[in-house]
Amino acid sequence: MNKKHFWALMAALACTMWGISGLFAKALFNVSSAITPIWLSQVRMISSGIILLIVAGCLGQHPLACFHNKKDAITLIAYGILGLLPVQLFYFVVVQQANASVATILQFVGPFFVLAYMTMTHQQVLRRVDVLAAIGAFIGVFLLATHGNVSQLQLTPSVLFWGLLSAIGVATNTLIPIRLLDHISSLVVTGWGLLLAGLSLLLVHPQWPAVPNQPQVWISVLGVIIIGTLIPFQLMMNSLRFIQASTASLLDAFEPLSAMVGSVICFNVHLTVWDLVGSFLVIICALALNIKTGDRQKIKKSHA
Repeated sequence: MNKKHFWALMAALACTMWGISGLFAKALFNVSSAITPIWLSQVRMISSGIILLIVAGCLGQHPLACFHNKKDAITLIAYGILGLLPVQLFYFVVVQQANASVATILQFVGPFFVLAYMTMTHQQVLRRVDVLAAIGAFIGVFLLATHGNVSQLQLTPSVLFWGLLSAIGVATNTLIPIRLLDHISSLVVTGWGLLLAGLSLLLVHPQWPAVPNQPQVWISVLGVIIIGTLIPFQLMMNSLRFIQASTASLLDAFEPLSAMVGSVICFNVHLTVWDLVGSFLVIICALALNIKTGDRQKIKKSHA
């Protein structure tokens, strides 16, 4: 196996781990109502942020240097609060109210918000495949939400609301740090983003709930932090040195697939034909955005 194939496999493993992290979160929410999405997001982001910054410091990447530039500091704060916070917190809200499969599928709509932003602000040309993919993804979400019956929602309005907000979080999480990554290590950017997002949640909601002191609780918390954050982040960052970003984007499909299979196996989630059709329609349409054609062009650079 050559390096390219090996790191493509590692990227797929990273995406699978992100999908599995939702299963750990669902297990936690099932233990006690005291375990909330806000608490889990605080613990995950603050712990992961500190660890990533320590690693960056050990690698000589000077984590504090990014605050010497006011514009970089403001962008980092925006990345944490407007990017990482919604993509983490709202995802866990949907996991709690529904399951990891639904949360991941709704979050997979995020690239379409990126596309909409680029079209409106950077004059990116909309291709036919983009329009068809957007329509297909909307139909997929519609089938998930209604099972084809317009008069009856299968997903609550709350799940749809928070799920689509988490998808918007995917877009802001993608777009805000673009300029920073040109001159600051991804370890530093992600570390500070996670830490600032977690601390902002702590300021808004400082109460520490009466979390059951049980081994399975802390094992699941470690699963969210290590398997759902630290390991896949490192795998994906290293993979991007050997594989194209477009290849990594296609491998993203392993995230909703692993969450779907895991939800069925671990929590006996019953998937109807409509669930499967809607889920695969969203996944396929999101992946279709990565199809390269000659008619896509940008009048301005995306990170200008």
